[in-house]
This record gives sequence, C-alpha cells and structure tokens, in this order.
Amino acid sequence: MTSEQRQLRQTLVFLRTSFEAIQHSIAGRLDDPLPCWLDATMLSMLARELNRCCREARPLFAPQAVEQIFLASQQCELLLKQCPGVLSSAVCHRQLAAIILPLTSAIGQVDTPVKRRWPWQRE
Repeated sequence: MTSEQRQLRQTLVFLRTSFEAIQHSIAGRLDDPLPCWLDATMLSMLARELNRCCREARPLFAPQAVEQIFLASQQCELLLKQCPGVLSSAVCHRQLAAIILPLTSAIGQVDTPVKRRWPWQRE
C-alpha cells in the first residue's frame, strides 16, 4: 500500500468515526419528534472532505471501494441539503447510518497494510 493510499484510508477512518460520533450524539433523542439540529458547518466540512476523498480515491482504490465512497458522499450531500431543522432525530440517525455503512464497506475493501517483518522474525 502506498503512502497516498494509507493516508486516504486513514482519512476515511476519520470520517467514519466522525459520522459515528455525530450519530451517537443524537441517539438519545430518537424518540424526540422535534427536528434534529445538527451543526451544519461541521457537516459541510465533513462533506467537503468526503468529496475530496471521492476524487482522490479513483486512481488509488478498486472501483468497488470508490463506488462506496461516492455513495457515502451522495448521502452526506442529501443530509446537508436537509439540514438543519428539517429532519427528525430518528430520520437524521438513519441518514447518518446511510453514510456510515458505505464508508465501512469502502474501508473494508481497501487493502490493509501488510504487517512488517523484521529479519529475525519467523513466518
């Protein structure tokens, strides 16, 4: 795995973790019928980073992984268009899951770095 691939993979892990943290923060209000008020500025920043990852992934990763990143990006854009205040907490929670799921899939499809072996280690 090249350094560019490794760096992009780490960014994807960061994005997934960020969306999971957002989802976790609203989980306590799932029964609340009031609109979910996400921080649209933070969501915009994550969307820009996800779009950048989508562009950079094309030459670095397999088409299936790129497709999953693109799907996550599209779901994030959809959430951003409806944010803040249009979605209930439950719908927002599901929309965040629609971002997290393809990100998790993409990360799983990306080759993980091979464990380094020292000359004195046995196989």
